[in-house]
Amino acid sequence: MARWLLARARWQFAGTFPDVPKAVIIVAPHSSNWDFPLGVAVMFALGLRISWLGKHTLFRWPLSPMMRWLDGIPVRRDEGAGTVAQVVALFRERPRMLLALSPEGTRKAVSRWRMGFAHIATGAGVPVVPVAFDWGRREVRMGAAVELTGDTAADEASLREWFAGATGRNPG
Repeated sequence: MARWLLARARWQFAGTFPDVPKAVIIVAPHSSNWDFPLGVAVMFALGLRISWLGKHTLFRWPLSPMMRWLDGIPVRRDEGAGTVAQVVALFRERPRMLLALSPEGTRKAVSRWRMGFAHIATGAGVPVVPVAFDWGRREVRMGAAVELTGDTAADEASLREWFAGATGRNPG
């Protein structure tokens, strides 16, 4: 059904999702609340179980059962400390885990990404998979699994280059 809905909305897939048991998926550009339902549709269309981090307020009644069913992991952004370690521990506990994050960390335009995704991937020893939601082309572009080098600036620059040309729903 998700594939049908995406096709009706004229969304297409470019590339294939890599066959990896564990990875951090970075999805960009993130410029709208509509990125979440699009991401859920993509997850179902691809037949993947994908975890994600969300602010703890999303996990209150009446949304909490659905958010947990969708494998959301609540995060208290005001407490910040320990989130990377907690997520790395989850990667170690689970035999399979795909975690989707937005490297921007917000829906606003940013000059630098938040690199928590890199710390999680490095700590868990898993690759990063770039996925672009290009609203301009109505295309979900999937890249190959990338092993990070440990040079945060170089890794960010390389990944940002991969996303070049993808347009968010609310550009700018």
